[in-house]
Parts: sequence; structure tokens; C-alpha cells
Amino acid sequence: MQNAKIIQNLTEDQIISLSLTKPFKYASGMLAPIYTDFRLTIANPPQLRDMIASGLAEIIKKYYPNVTVIGGVATAGIPHAAWVAQKLNLPLIYVRSKAKDHGANKQIEGRLSKTDQVVLIDDLISTGGSVLQAVQAVRTAGYQVAGVAAIYTYQFPDAEQNFAEADTNLQPPLLTYTDVIQQEFDRGQISQAQFDYLSAWHQDPWNWMKQEV
Repeated sequence: MQNAKIIQNLTEDQIISLSLTKPFKYASGMLAPIYTDFRLTIANPPQLRDMIASGLAEIIKKYYPNVTVIGGVATAGIPHAAWVAQKLNLPLIYVRSKAKDHGANKQIEGRLSKTDQVVLIDDLISTGGSVLQAVQAVRTAGYQVAGVAAIYTYQFPDAEQNFAEADTNLQPPLLTYTDVIQQEFDRGQISQAQFDYLSAWHQDPWNWMKQEV
């Protein structure tokens, strides 16, 4: 029920947007009928942020019981990591996309010990590239990563393969692409034809050809 409320808020506030007539174009060049911008959650009332943080905290308690530090992946993962760390009463770090070129030249901000177990939080998983770079940065610095938690996943096979190759745990994110389109269909926000259209993209996103809806 909580996840259903989160999805409804995300779609009504256009944090998750569906476009059934003109696809979005991602930075990768992929065309898609969906776009997510979890950065918008920081501008929303605290109820939505709190539901997301509570959901992530429960995932971490269940799958990563030995966690000692919560880490945010720059930039969109940082605020969510902060709210989760507060709920779990744990220290917070964050990982930059690259080290600073001034000062102490840090890529990891915060304090870690060699015995810490870090769970990194990112907002969404597509191929997993950005969060896995953060995982590598923490490991290269000599620290331990217990795994990754995320708000949302597109459920692309590429991500599953990339996490396996990086020997990194990714437990079920709070929300999935199929959760979103199924709920929108159940709420009567999209038709059966539109649901099928959205499903067809998900089955083969790189080779997807826009069809009439």
C-alpha cells in the first residue's frame, strides 16, 4: 500500500512522466516513453520524501543488517541517503563522480574506517554505471561496500550483468518500471493498448520502434 501511494505521488507530480506520443531522448541516445527525475522530490512536501526514506530504510534493515554507514551517490542519491541515515541513526558519507581537483582532493566526503560496511544509495538504476563507479571508488580507497539500495529500477538486463561483473549486491529496489505501469493501468490512467506499448519498449528498449497508441 505504501509503494502504491509513492507511485501515485510520483506520477501525479510528474517526477515520473509517461509520454505516449513523443518519446523522451536519454543522454545515451535511447528513446523512451518514460522519464524519471527524482531530484524533484527535494522540492516536494516531506510526506513523499519520508515514505521513500522509510521504504529504503526497511530494505537496508532486511538485506544489509550489518550496515554501519550510509553513502549517497552524487548527486541525486545524496539527499535520500541523508534522510535514510537519519532514520537508521547511522553516519553519512557521499561519493563524488570524481575527486576534487583542489583542497584534499577527496572523492569520498565523510569519515570511514576499514571495518565499516557501507550501503550506497542511488535514486535510480538503469545500467548501474554511476553507482558502480561509486562502489569502485569506495573499494579503491580501501573500504568495504555491503551493497546498493535504490528507489527505482528500469529492470534492464544490462544492470543485472554489470552488478554481477562488479561483484556487488543490488537488492530489490523500492519501485520498478513494471510496478509503475501496472499501477497506472490499474488506476485507469492508461489503456490496455498504452500498457502494451509501454511493455514493448521495456522488452527491447534499444531497438524499440514507436508504435501507434
